[in-house]
Amino acid sequence: MTDGTGAPGGARGPESDAEALRGRALAALLAARERTALLTDSVDDHELTAQHSPLMSPLVWDLAHIGNQEEQWLLRAVGGLDALRPEIDGLYDAFEHPRASRPSLPLLPPAEARVYAAEVRGRALDILGGAPLHGGGRPLERAGFVFGMVAQHEQQHDETMLITHQLRSGPPVLDAPEPPRPPDAVTLPSEVLVEGGPFTMGTSTEPWALDNERPAHRREVAAFHIDTAPVTCGAYERFVEDGGYGDPRWWAPEGWAMVREHGLSAPLFWRREAGQWLRRRFGVTEPVPAGEPVLHVSWYEADAYARWAGRRLPTEAEWEKAARHDPASGRSRRYPWGDEDPSPVHANLGQRHLRPAPAGAYPAGRAPSGAGQLIGDVWEWTSSDFLPYPGFVAFPYREYSEVFFGPAHKVLRGGSFAVDRVACRGTFRNWDLPVRRQIFSGFRTARDA
Repeated sequence: MTDGTGAPGGARGPESDAEALRGRALAALLAARERTALLTDSVDDHELTAQHSPLMSPLVWDLAHIGNQEEQWLLRAVGGLDALRPEIDGLYDAFEHPRASRPSLPLLPPAEARVYAAEVRGRALDILGGAPLHGGGRPLERAGFVFGMVAQHEQQHDETMLITHQLRSGPPVLDAPEPPRPPDAVTLPSEVLVEGGPFTMGTSTEPWALDNERPAHRREVAAFHIDTAPVTCGAYERFVEDGGYGDPRWWAPEGWAMVREHGLSAPLFWRREAGQWLRRRFGVTEPVPAGEPVLHVSWYEADAYARWAGRRLPTEAEWEKAARHDPASGRSRRYPWGDEDPSPVHANLGQRHLRPAPAGAYPAGRAPSGAGQLIGDVWEWTSSDFLPYPGFVAFPYREYSEVFFGPAHKVLRGGSFAVDRVACRGTFRNWDLPVRRQIFSGFRTARDA
């Protein structure tokens, strides 16, 4: 039996073998910690403890928070161990302290935070070595879910810390090679048609899928057209130059109020100089790249562009159907290209590059619909509010998803260049407030067929 995703009703492939699962969990944990070290070792202690923006935590808070979450879930919940530092639980509770107030807390200094995170990790790996990962046992441990959850949590904070690196001033401290150039961008159609009909949305079988991705369910979607690639900087610049930020016709009332209050005239990090649009990217100022997906736009900006272009943002269901549905087989794939895990030929993920790839890149990653770059490069705003799927059950705690459900948050899909593959799937759902601009967000547009 399958849930329509192409995955059998239970752990799939390597997940059916406990040792393979153990190896997968170990690799995910080690990869996340290697990236955390890169992001925190690349700056000095002053920069680690500074708050580079009231929108973000000091990097040292993220570092100790990662360790504290790992301690709570792997050492205490799975290993049954006593708390190492129970007195710091409240300091690193994201719900107890908003980001703007965290610098005033008695946080662990950098050296102590590193020692704490390393001690937790050593004990966590001991627990991984003996944990039951298959068959019976507690739901937390089944198919190594809790280890995958912890690895995903750390990678999500790594993306958050990369956002902080983008917001910090000063010279660049990170480096990465350029992404691949598209082989056939000029010949790609601007949009593709996705036929109407039902498809399977979400998953009931993906072992490390989080609660808001579950359960798999059938959705009926009318035929629609969707952009082949995310909207580019060059296309968005035409909206800017046409006076898009000065015309209330294109903006939702709340978005227009945001534009007026903050005097917005372009995406975050763009500036006009000597007749040219420039942007700042990780400490480097460069011309805005016309062929690259636009980045650092809020939901309101994406919605305004779509209206100006005579189009709209896709719904979340439309986005997922364009990304996962295979009309030849009638099933939904794990990823646009199939069921195999992402590789460098499929998508721009994992901070392998420090920017989106140009529109049209990664032809091996295209979906059956013909749409490309649906995974990686930029998070894509959809028109949908963040709501539970039919049959949703909070697991393992309400604060991951349930407390955010409602019209206040909009759904983003697909992941960005800053997302690791462990935290990015065809079913993965991100959400944020429609005013957010510092995140690695872009969009594509749609229209009715």
